[in-house]
Amino acid sequence: MRRYETWTDSRRPGEPKLGDLTCENPPQQQLEVDVTAQLKALSAEIELPKGIQRILPLPNDQLGVLWNSIVLDAKIKENLTAQAILNFTVREKVSRDVLPLHGVILLVGPPGTGKTSLARGLAHRVSKAFPPGSKFRLMEVEPHQLASSSLGKSQRAVTELFGQAIAEAAAQGPVVVLLDEVETLAVDRAKLSMEANPIDVHRATDAVLVQLDALAEQYPNLLFIATSNFPSAVDRAFTSRCDLIVEIPLPPKEACSQILKDCLTGLGAIYPAVARLANAPGFAECAAACVGLDGRAIRKMVASALASDSETALHPEKVTIAQILAAAKAAKAARAAAEG
Repeated sequence: MRRYETWTDSRRPGEPKLGDLTCENPPQQQLEVDVTAQLKALSAEIELPKGIQRILPLPNDQLGVLWNSIVLDAKIKENLTAQAILNFTVREKVSRDVLPLHGVILLVGPPGTGKTSLARGLAHRVSKAFPPGSKFRLMEVEPHQLASSSLGKSQRAVTELFGQAIAEAAAQGPVVVLLDEVETLAVDRAKLSMEANPIDVHRATDAVLVQLDALAEQYPNLLFIATSNFPSAVDRAFTSRCDLIVEIPLPPKEACSQILKDCLTGLGAIYPAVARLANAPGFAECAAACVGLDGRAIRKMVASALASDSETALHPEKVTIAQILAAAKAAKAARAAAEG
């Protein structure tokens, strides 16, 4: 395994801060791009172990912006925040014989509902709940780096990632680990066929479960936040270890309206006429037409409206409510066709 060190700021006083990003009510898609760029810049300062995509010191205000941009029932957000905080307050003090907490939260739901952004934002939120200087960090796992067609290599890669890289990080201070697309690591073994080297997949899933147990026992300052678009594909032994499983649903009408309004308002920072559409006659009909779409699809639908014709693409401020409504209906029809 490669050696790595926590990134430290080595700039002279007065030099610009790496990755400083400013935006006023930006669209969700732009937020994701900005945060990804910032994380990549920070990770460039670190030699990362195999399977770790990024390591980021917390808190991070840009991740807080992501958290705020996800339009979700406030009760769900509060439940997530409380569970994450509890992980760091109780597990160190209470025996696992009393509360068998593994330090795992699982977010499930359709693609595009903001699970990954929510997980990143949750890492920021939980770090903000503790005193400054607590030295929280976010580690993001890239599960596809661990897969191998060679017998035994996936299992070894998983064991090294959890048993060495993550354990070493947890030994230095509180850590939140993002396990995106966790079904890639913890495949439901009961549904495996005899294709694609199932023995190795079995062993890799076994390794994940063994390491989760070991880490839960040794490092109470460690929290995993996993996501999955396909919860039925996740091994039941993994879900049984989750302290909290939360479904992130498609946005209802009120949330669709808020997402669409936020998107138009964000565009209004550059094209003021677009922001005024959020209060125009016909906006409510557009929002209603978005029901059934996820948050990402709603924002992409607005981009489609801007590309309705060459004139609008050249002058986005000329987009109309009628074009947005047509784009929303087209997006709904395309999704219905894709779903059969």
